[in-house]
Amino acid sequence: MSSAHVRQRLLPTGAVALAAMFVTALVTSQVTASKLLLFQSPVALPVTGTALVLPGAALAYALTFLATDCYTELYGKRAGQVLVNIGFLMNFLLLALVYSTIAAPAVPNQPIDPATFAAVLGQSGPLVVASLAAYLVSQNYDVLVFHKLKELTDGEMLWLRNIASTGTSQAIDTVIFVGLGFYVLPQVGFGATYELGFVLSLIVGQYALKLLIALVDTPFVYLITGVIRRSEEPQIT
Repeated sequence: MSSAHVRQRLLPTGAVALAAMFVTALVTSQVTASKLLLFQSPVALPVTGTALVLPGAALAYALTFLATDCYTELYGKRAGQVLVNIGFLMNFLLLALVYSTIAAPAVPNQPIDPATFAAVLGQSGPLVVASLAAYLVSQNYDVLVFHKLKELTDGEMLWLRNIASTGTSQAIDTVIFVGLGFYVLPQVGFGATYELGFVLSLIVGQYALKLLIALVDTPFVYLITGVIRRSEEPQIT
């Protein structure tokens, strides 16, 4: 086989890098979800006031939308959908690996207590269900809206489709995850129950920070897609 044929079969470096960013951020969001973060807003927001409470996963998870927007911009809607849905399946692999490690017998008297290990890495059932549902809906929505806006703007106004797709998909993700995991499922007997006011404050607080991240990451979308386009032309448009 000629060297030309070998080169043609190699995956684009940009696609590999963006997929790696996506998977890394996704896995990190899963293992950091148990820590609750508290930020102070300079202005009071409805329901939540100045205190913004959100899971540690929110910061890493926001990067998955940056990765999918760049990936969809460069390689198209179908490629973005494949990335998102394979990532969804990889969530189950991650859960299987984590819970099998938790269930495996532990060496006695080790520095990290097995119960602490399980408490940190093992998510509750309702939150797992809510997380998977929110991911599947919001990530696929993000790819579809991003691509549709690209068609409507004839490939121009990248800033608009990045902010609009990420901003709305993050709202959907937040409502599904918090609403399902902290209110709906507990109401039918799965998980601890919370007051509706607390649930609403979680939604507002999380979305406020996620929206800020969506606005801040726009220059990075331009930077990443510009670098990859210059390095991979004429393979992509």
